[in-house]
Amino acid sequence: MRFGLIPPVRAGVVADPAWMAPFARHVEALGFESIVLVEHAVVVSGYESTYPYAASGRMPLPDDCAIPDPLEVLAFLAGVTDRIGLATGVLVLPNHQAVVLAKRIATVDVLSGGRVRLCAGVGWMDEELEACGADPRSRGRRSDETLEVLRLLWSDTGSEGATFDGEFFSFAHAHSFPKPIRPGGVPLHIGGHSEAAARRAGRWGDGLQPLGLDPDGVRLRVGQMRQAAERAGRDPDALELTLGGYLPTVTEESVEEARALGATRMVVSTSITRDLGAVRDETAAFAERFGLAGAAGGTA
Repeated sequence: MRFGLIPPVRAGVVADPAWMAPFARHVEALGFESIVLVEHAVVVSGYESTYPYAASGRMPLPDDCAIPDPLEVLAFLAGVTDRIGLATGVLVLPNHQAVVLAKRIATVDVLSGGRVRLCAGVGWMDEELEACGADPRSRGRRSDETLEVLRLLWSDTGSEGATFDGEFFSFAHAHSFPKPIRPGGVPLHIGGHSEAAARRAGRWGDGLQPLGLDPDGVRLRVGQMRQAAERAGRDPDALELTLGGYLPTVTEESVEEARALGATRMVVSTSITRDLGAVRDETAAFAERFGLAGAAGGTA
C-alpha cells in the first residue's frame, strides 16, 4: 500500500512556505508516496449547496481558510523536493479553461521530473462554479470535455497540431509544449461518489478515488468503472483505486480492508494543527508503524 498525505489544510498552513517546505522534505524522507492538495478557488459565504460528505451538508473548512491554488503550491514543492509525488485531490475541473489547464499541469510535471498526479472532479459548490464562470448544470459535460482536451494536448499530434471542436472548447492546429514527462501524459484520477464519476474514470481516467462511500459502495463504483473502461476499449485492470483515511485513526485492519477492496493507495489527512513538530512526530510514527521505506530517516 502506498500512502499519500494531505497536510492540515484547516490549520491554514498550506500557503506558508516556511511550514510547507520542511513538511514536504520530512514526509519525502519518511517514504510517503505523495503530497495531496485540495482546491477551492473561492468559498462563498452562506452557500446553499450541500456538501455531500458530511451529515450537516457543510464542509469542514471555514470560509476564511487559506486554500491556495494547488498547482502553484505543487510547483513550489517541486523545487524543494526530489522524488515525492505531487497530487491534487480534488481539483475542480469546471473551474478551469481546459487549454490553459493542460499547459499548467504539463509545466509543473516537467519541472518536477514527471511527479504530478491529477485527481479531479466536477465540484459540489454551485456558487463556486458560478463565480468561476461555469454553469453547474453542465459541469459533467464540461468536465468530460476537459479530460478529452487534456489527453489530446498532451499527446503527440505531429506537425499539424491538435484540433478539437466541442461544446465548450474549440481549436485547430494547436501546439502545446512542453509535454508531460510520461508518454501517456499526467495520470488522471477521478474523485467523487457518483456513478457518473465511476463511468468517467473508466472512460477517461487512470483510476478512481471514491469519496464518502462504504465498502459496498466502493465495490459498486469500481464495478461501474471497469464496465465503462471495457465499453471504451480500455483495460480495466490498468486502473487504480485510491481510498482515503484520517492518519491518526488508520489501523492495520483498515489498510487490509482497503487492500481487499483493490486499493493500491490511501490518501490520509494529518491531524489539524499548525505545530510542525507534532505533525513530524505523527507522520514519523505512522511511517514506522506501516514500514515506509524511509521510516528511520525523516528530516525537517
